[in-house]
Amino acid sequence: MKRLLTITAAFLMTAHLWAQAPQGISYQAVVRDAANTLVASQAVGMQISILVASPNGTAVYVETQTPTSNANGLVSLEIGSGTVVSGTFNTIDWGNGLYFIKTEMDPTGGTAYTITGTSQLMSVPYALHANTAKSITGIVNYTETDPVFGASIANGITAIDTAHWNNHTVDTDTQLDSAGVAALGFVAGAHTVNTDT
Repeated sequence: MKRLLTITAAFLMTAHLWAQAPQGISYQAVVRDAANTLVASQAVGMQISILVASPNGTAVYVETQTPTSNANGLVSLEIGSGTVVSGTFNTIDWGNGLYFIKTEMDPTGGTAYTITGTSQLMSVPYALHANTAKSITGIVNYTETDPVFGASIANGITAIDTAHWNNHTVDTDTQLDSAGVAALGFVAGAHTVNTDT
């Protein structure tokens, strides 16, 4: 039986420029044939399945890809971007139990998969579950405990205050020009103004 030597089972999140959870998992493996020779610089047929609960669990998502290995026999791909066989990658509930990745390979680039392996997904892909935080509904109760905020005037702002931010009027009757200031008995120079008047 042919062997699959996994260089890393490092399942990394793919980078996107948008502030959202990426919908893919990076996967890399080194492929060797039955004689333990690297399968270098050639197309490799792959079928990837996401299994739930156990290494023999139900496949919630299956896709195929045909990446080309590099000179060292390394194939790199993004799970979630292949040709879908079944399931929907974006709807996998990553917070619902254990998940495993089953890889099946054909070193000749076809679909006669003879090299198989199954690995448990560890913590990093579960960050996809954080995507559900954007859909929180209901009331979130939070009490501010920062002493600096507590001592500031902003601490007294209420929800009613914020609802009326733009509903104010300016009292123009109390505005004074220079003649009005002079009529009150003030003259040019440094003075303290009694704001009560």
